[in-house]
Amino acid sequence: MVQDAFWSPRLESTNLRAIYHQYEMLETSGCIDNFRILTGEKEGFREGWFFADSDAYKWLDAAVRIYARQPEARLAGLIDSLIALLGRAQSADGYIFTYNQIHFPSVRWVNLQIEHELYCHGHLIEAAVSHAQATVQVQLLDIGRKAADLIVHDFLGAGPERTPGHEEIEIALLRLYGVTAHHPYLEMARQFIEQRGRNRLFAATIYFQNSSSQARTKQVQKERLAYAAHHPAYAVSRVPPGNYAKPIPNGELRRLVSALSGQYLQQHAPIRRQTKPVGHAVRFGYFQTAAAMLNRLQPDAELIQSMERAWEHMVVRRMYVTGGLGAQPSIEGFGNDYELDAEYAYNETCAALACQLWSWQLALTTGKARYSDLFEWQMYNASAVGMGLDGETYLYNNPLACRSGITRKSWYAVPCCPSNLSRAWADLGKYLFSQIEKNIWVHQYVGATAKLNLAAPIEIRIESGFPWHGNVRLSITAPRPEEFTLHLRLPSWRQAQPKIEIETGGLRQEMIATADSEPAPALPEPAAQGYDPRSSRFLSIYRLWMPGDVVRIKFDLPVRLLRCVPQVKNHAGLVALSRGPLVYCLESVDNPGVDIFNVQLDPGSLHSENQPGLLEGITILRGSSMDGKELTFIPYTLWANRGASQMTVWVHA
Repeated sequence: MVQDAFWSPRLESTNLRAIYHQYEMLETSGCIDNFRILTGEKEGFREGWFFADSDAYKWLDAAVRIYARQPEARLAGLIDSLIALLGRAQSADGYIFTYNQIHFPSVRWVNLQIEHELYCHGHLIEAAVSHAQATVQVQLLDIGRKAADLIVHDFLGAGPERTPGHEEIEIALLRLYGVTAHHPYLEMARQFIEQRGRNRLFAATIYFQNSSSQARTKQVQKERLAYAAHHPAYAVSRVPPGNYAKPIPNGELRRLVSALSGQYLQQHAPIRRQTKPVGHAVRFGYFQTAAAMLNRLQPDAELIQSMERAWEHMVVRRMYVTGGLGAQPSIEGFGNDYELDAEYAYNETCAALACQLWSWQLALTTGKARYSDLFEWQMYNASAVGMGLDGETYLYNNPLACRSGITRKSWYAVPCCPSNLSRAWADLGKYLFSQIEKNIWVHQYVGATAKLNLAAPIEIRIESGFPWHGNVRLSITAPRPEEFTLHLRLPSWRQAQPKIEIETGGLRQEMIATADSEPAPALPEPAAQGYDPRSSRFLSIYRLWMPGDVVRIKFDLPVRLLRCVPQVKNHAGLVALSRGPLVYCLESVDNPGVDIFNVQLDPGSLHSENQPGLLEGITILRGSSMDGKELTFIPYTLWANRGASQMTVWVHA
């Protein structure tokens, strides 16, 4: 259970406000009505993209994860109502995809690279698994299993041309296998993963499927106009506008090349040869997560080596200083090595969340602290920035410089990020600890209580001052003394070894944090934008732990100046500021009269200040320019919470 000064208010916001706001937006935009139109319970025209069903499923997934930790009658009513509606909308054989069921009722599984049928079914199955884990009810699990059984029937044994365009179904099937132990689900996921990138005629496949999808879209548009002609009150579309992203030069040409080569969809090579992150960043993250999950079930040294190479290439050459991913707005994905322009940066919130899922699987598989370190950095910066403090406004893409055009909005034409954040935060407690026999790893210093089983059940409670303060207290409650090894992550952002004390029986013993269990790696190539999780380590403490033992850790929270390597264009002479796990930025609202894009920082003037009345209480960085102007830096994750403004992470120094 999470009980944390920083995270608890954010979880409370999503539990009490965001999840209901998101449902209201799904109703307003017509997403839920699509299912009612399908069942004949409501008259109207289907709204949204062909993959709009997935937004309802992700909301349902988030809602049941929240309900598992904070049961509330109103939320239960919405959950039960939506589950019943999905049951009525699902075909007898398990198929449910409103786009086809309403517009093309005799068609299934066409344009798999474009239209996201399997992606939608995957999010439905994930919601079903979450519901089964949160409750004793089986209604949604039955719906999910019917869908999964249909997919197994229709796809198991098929070739590489029958793989999905947007990965997700693989994660869903592996999660479903985890709660059912039904082997065909595991084999179906393995096939989707292993067959990917083996279609030698992929360019022709994507060309013809894209042409087909465009023709189908035109047909739907004609039907919409015809419907509007006979229904004067119809508002043509209830879906809000899309998000703004600054277009990159030659973006459409690069998108075409990426699509035809298969890189956009990770269809260019089999998984073990995909050692560089390419294409759509969310798809890439989901694919790698599924492969890592499969590896944990069926260990494969070659597979894990290829994933570790891809992860390192991403960190060293294709990741922004915040942990954001995606330099090309036209594909919502990766650019070339060192292509990390701050203003073009797309950095979709969902891409950071997908990478966190991948890093978590790698952390569990390898035991390396670097993966938990990146998880922390993205958790505080690249993903948390996506939700406003009110829980009802969001960012979709997250550049590192904004001159105009990007503000938090209540909803988007593609609203994948809000509910994705809500379901991730609902499960935050799952990512703090892990255990193998008599080894317990502390991955994140978030205030929480965990119950673990050794020879007897024990309880570990973390009290944390992160991210504003570096004091951490771990207390152990156990019925009797227990021998085990406690692995404490030493973050990459530390500049000095932390002070660690163990208090037992009222006596304190200071430890020297030098005996890292993981040897320091050789780092021949520095990370592109200054943040490098590879220097994180685990400190391993083996002892006979007594009931009531306390571990106190004091981390320094240095203000660091992060610089890009020379290969990153247009960043010479610029720095990004960080303190502890937070990246900071200049926002125009805090710096009136300052040209934040051209101001020259005096690094020697920097210091931190607590501001309890600002943005619900934060630590800011205060400094001055070389010409004497006062500068105020706030955490990047909190920018755009006070209306439209300009912002930059990189400043001259």
